[in-house]
Amino acid sequence: MTGAADHLNASKTPAERAGLLLDRMTVAEKSRQLTCLMPMLLLRDGRLLEDAATKLLATGIGAVVSLQTEDPTRVATGVNEVQRFLVERTRLGIPTLFQVEALNGVVAPRHPIFPTAIALAATWSPDLVREMTDIIRRQMIRLGLRHALSPVLDIAFDSRWGRVHETYGEDPLLTAAFGVAFVKGIQGDDLSTGVVATAKHFLGFGLGQGGLNASSFEAGSRFTRDVVAFPIEAAINAAGLRSVMTSYGDVDGIPAGVSRELLHDLLREQMGFDGFVIADYMAMQHALDRQLVATDKGEVARQALHAGLDLEAPFIFAYGETLAAEVEAGRVPVAELDTAVLRLLTVKFELGLFEQPYAPEGPVEITPTTAEGAELAGELAERSVVLLENDGVLPLRPELRIAVVGPLGHEAHQQFATYTYPVGRDMYRFMESGGLGNLAGMDFFRADPEGADTRDLDSEGYIRYRYGTRSLAEEIADHGAEVVVEPGCGLTEHLDPEAIGRAVAAARAADVVVVALGGHSAAIGGGTEGEGTDTADVALPAVQRELADAVAAAGTPVVAVLIQGRPYPLPPSVLESSALVVASFAGQAGTRGLARALFGEVNPGGKLPYTIPRHGGQFPIYHYQRADSGYRRAAVINGMHYRDLSATPQYPFGFGRSYTSFELSDFEATPVVNTDGTVTVALTVRNVGDRSGAEVVQLYARVNAAVVTRPAQQLAGFARVPLDPGQATRVTFQVSADQFAFSGVDHRVAVEPATVDLFAGTSSDDRRLEGSLRVVGDRRVLQPAKRTFLPTVEFAPLGASQPS
Repeated sequence: MTGAADHLNASKTPAERAGLLLDRMTVAEKSRQLTCLMPMLLLRDGRLLEDAATKLLATGIGAVVSLQTEDPTRVATGVNEVQRFLVERTRLGIPTLFQVEALNGVVAPRHPIFPTAIALAATWSPDLVREMTDIIRRQMIRLGLRHALSPVLDIAFDSRWGRVHETYGEDPLLTAAFGVAFVKGIQGDDLSTGVVATAKHFLGFGLGQGGLNASSFEAGSRFTRDVVAFPIEAAINAAGLRSVMTSYGDVDGIPAGVSRELLHDLLREQMGFDGFVIADYMAMQHALDRQLVATDKGEVARQALHAGLDLEAPFIFAYGETLAAEVEAGRVPVAELDTAVLRLLTVKFELGLFEQPYAPEGPVEITPTTAEGAELAGELAERSVVLLENDGVLPLRPELRIAVVGPLGHEAHQQFATYTYPVGRDMYRFMESGGLGNLAGMDFFRADPEGADTRDLDSEGYIRYRYGTRSLAEEIADHGAEVVVEPGCGLTEHLDPEAIGRAVAAARAADVVVVALGGHSAAIGGGTEGEGTDTADVALPAVQRELADAVAAAGTPVVAVLIQGRPYPLPPSVLESSALVVASFAGQAGTRGLARALFGEVNPGGKLPYTIPRHGGQFPIYHYQRADSGYRRAAVINGMHYRDLSATPQYPFGFGRSYTSFELSDFEATPVVNTDGTVTVALTVRNVGDRSGAEVVQLYARVNAAVVTRPAQQLAGFARVPLDPGQATRVTFQVSADQFAFSGVDHRVAVEPATVDLFAGTSSDDRRLEGSLRVVGDRRVLQPAKRTFLPTVEFAPLGASQPS
């Protein structure tokens, strides 16, 4: 016979403890564990609202969203107030799980803001992302926040979608590498000292119909499994991912949150997931009110629970009391409720919440909090800069007269993307001011009041005050250059009739003109990119093109700087610039890192994580299009693919130049490998220029399979190799035959005998080194838990030679 508190025996496994606790729970208590609350319903000034807590927490709560406040100490005290009530004043004392966004830094005040995900992908440095998330993990634990609603592991196929910058780009292997690094860093080696990571959005969110956020995803099962689901499957099995968030859209006609085919059959049975599934915010309401797949909340609850959805968010809608009533009425099996509750409880025990549910007591130390990670944020920002063209105008010289024109050169706030604290602050202020109409009944969207030092600051002022971030023009001036600033235009609008003329005059009077163009990610449609900011025309806004044309005609050498979260087709006036640089929303160190790259204090080594098209009509375009599809097919109309345009990209995935030059040579590959073996591929990379720099060596494969049409190529491995002038390194990839697996005729993922073509270069279209191998043996069906998803890389420095 078990005792009343046996679940508190830490010598038992988390699953055993969860089972013991479940046995003591009522249906009402179980149902509440599958629900979430916004913190403003429970807290004011970081302190518990007694009446609200008594009403809303009496039977427990599964999760609570982190408090929106400018004071980090209030985040921690708020966590502790809620946890103390739950632990000490409810029947079973079950702690809650506090959740927060953490895509590129914990979304909490005065914490470091790293580059957005697409900029991280441009570094091709997942090792640094693991360092980043290790820092975020420690910071979240210090605040009592143990559930990160990150990373985004959607594949970005369509540039019309405003959330491309939240992803790691177009490639499944690159995305998987960053996803695995993110999850390992934030969950830690032991979840009891870690934070739960949440991969999102399951599934196909980056290929919604029409490029619209939350629209339907329609694709074949092989493409879905082998490409779209691959990064999440890798995070599950190579990093121990414990949480997955559903998407808003339909997947093959069924909303993701109520699809058993998706959440049980694919995610759990085929991909091996055993953690908990959380709905994207208000997704259950969407199923009822937008997608119209149910007649009432009870029906939504029945559908979602049966599908395998464990936690609704951010407030109680269809679970909680509604779900409990469905169970009591016999319309929902108790066993289905128990299964979902067990998943949540098991993770809570894994986190050690029953032993330590609280944030450390006392004020949060502000200076160490903001300083920790600042150096890494700077390095990531510098590595994310991609040099596409340079006729010698770069690096810039300090003695030059430089005109900085364009809408992204004179302000700092464009470096901060959605899912950072300053943009969240803007969103709450916008909503509180009536930006979305009457907020009656929407008190959970009211932020905690700010102090006198920040409450009157707008977005630009706040960012400068809290993070010390300055404009690109100011950072350029700090390098000794004489700088004149004339924006010329806004992001999408003219400033005044003479603004472009003033910019042209400044360009004519300068030695070099830096034209800062691109986009801005903001909440609730306030920018040109971001959640809820999709666009039909993916070209640079017309007013920016007009400015670029006018400045180019001035005749001064132009350095075009594109600050963007997604690829834009570029006009001739930009493509013909003396230099072309791509950066993204790189957070607090973004403009500093970009200026350092322009002046050669760091050598640009970033690579494109997406394909830049010639025209918006080419989307979706990606380097691994199937053989004879897209630009991988032969040109058929007067040497072109379309009647009026080639389907080839303007710049291919993985492309990026440097201020130095690299040579690749001595390519070797295992000639024959068994279906359960490992391929060794080696090559030498040498810096043959006169500057230190880093090259990203990229290995690609083409599996020549029977019956199933395979991609024309797939990324099989990559390595960032820093080298001084004359230095060389031997790079060796160990590639498991598992990486050549695909969904066969029977839809099972397997490695099949095949000839595999290999090539290596410095972009997806650079085939300077080529080889091939044969995969032999019996067809081998893969089990996710035993599958190898990523290659390993080894480096062996070689003797230096004198650069030519």
